[in-house]
Amino acid sequence: MVVFSVGNAAFIKHNISHCEKIAKTWASRSVEQVREDRHTLRDLLFFLHVPRTGGRTYFHCFLKQLYSNSQECPRSYDKLRFDPSKQKCRLLVTHDDYSMMSKLPKERTSVVTILRNPVDRVLSTYEFSIEVASRFLVHPNLTSATKMAGRLRSKSHGVSTLDIWPWKYLVPWMRQDLFARRDARKHGGSNDIKSDNPYDMEEIVKPLHEYINDPIVRDIVHNGATFQVAGLTNNSYFEESHEVRHCVEKYKILGKYVLEVAKRRLDDMLYVGLTEDHKESATMFANVVGAQVISQALESNSTFELPADIKPEQDSQISDSENDRDNPQTANQKSDENASIEDAEGKKENITVEKLMDAYEDCISTLRKTQTRRRKSSLQRIAPANFSKADRLKISEDVVEQIRLFNNLDLELYKYAQDIFARQHNHTVQNFPSRGWLKNIFIISDGITLWRILALGMSIVLVLILYFVTLGSRKRTSKVKV
Repeated sequence: MVVFSVGNAAFIKHNISHCEKIAKTWASRSVEQVREDRHTLRDLLFFLHVPRTGGRTYFHCFLKQLYSNSQECPRSYDKLRFDPSKQKCRLLVTHDDYSMMSKLPKERTSVVTILRNPVDRVLSTYEFSIEVASRFLVHPNLTSATKMAGRLRSKSHGVSTLDIWPWKYLVPWMRQDLFARRDARKHGGSNDIKSDNPYDMEEIVKPLHEYINDPIVRDIVHNGATFQVAGLTNNSYFEESHEVRHCVEKYKILGKYVLEVAKRRLDDMLYVGLTEDHKESATMFANVVGAQVISQALESNSTFELPADIKPEQDSQISDSENDRDNPQTANQKSDENASIEDAEGKKENITVEKLMDAYEDCISTLRKTQTRRRKSSLQRIAPANFSKADRLKISEDVVEQIRLFNNLDLELYKYAQDIFARQHNHTVQNFPSRGWLKNIFIISDGITLWRILALGMSIVLVLILYFVTLGSRKRTSKVKV
């Protein structure tokens, strides 16, 4: 036993040494000098969309306002059909990781991203996987659902959720689990639910505590933001990515190398937003990214207008499920969404940062209503396992702590992103108002412009002047009467 223990220890040490060498070699090749002109927008904008951070809202309500369909890289969310050589390709929005940069002209590409509190992101990923998978429960069995999904995908000209990382792994897995649990209830002849906690209703859905411990989730979801920014997901273009990720997952101490690379890449980005600071993030995005897109259009002597060819459910727009087309209620919801958003976005007019923010507010209101209706409709099929903010309070602290432990790298990266966000805010306030193209359109916060503040101040001054003039006249009149 002693000989075995010593030999085993030597083997483990060798493995750690081997893995550390792999991780350090990859990190040394990946860490690059941060560009001094990183705050300047380049020819191609790469939006590295970390799942469940609100990126889809930015895509529809900001980027679709700023870029026409002809400027968007084809099939942005589907790397298998991505063509970076397309002429006039100015915008790439994708869940692909940073390894996508190996396919892009790096010196002509600016990167932006949004990060979210890791615990909330994991919970949202769990909920969304179940929400999309539950739409297939309209079918009598899993075989029927799978066949229908295949037929619809073959006929579709758009990109489906099942084509996109990480949902192409998580949704089919969760769909299979939902059907298995529904079949078990039918065969058991009972619909009794033991728990009132939707995150622990094992009769209907996979409990959260099982979900976070599953190998699929460990490989794809946990520390997902760090691996995505580092370019080390299981969807990476880097050849060594899988070996590096495996070593880091096996020996947690090696995560420091990946974290350092991810931090440096955030440093080099044009913009880093935070889901939790939604309003300030949106305002900063409009001023940092939106204003520069507008400026570039003005400098090219072209009149910048709200694109008239925006059609949210076509081309680059992904559907949440192929089953949406099979569901009349969802189809009607999409028609309403198309009509309302096209009405708002189809009006051609010269655009400014202020108008961009106004359009954003209108768009996000419509989008949220549609998403709420769709979510409610989907979760009805697995009632009473409906998820809400109030229900999250029912999650045990032990489970939450497990999520924190599994996402230690993401927690560190999120704290770092918060610091970057604060610095970005200061940089925006200090530098942007002095630029000619922002002098008249700089937004302070929540759509309030500098001119509006000045106008309000001038109005107050005029009111005070009139008040004192009137008061003085009354005093003079009183003296005359006396």
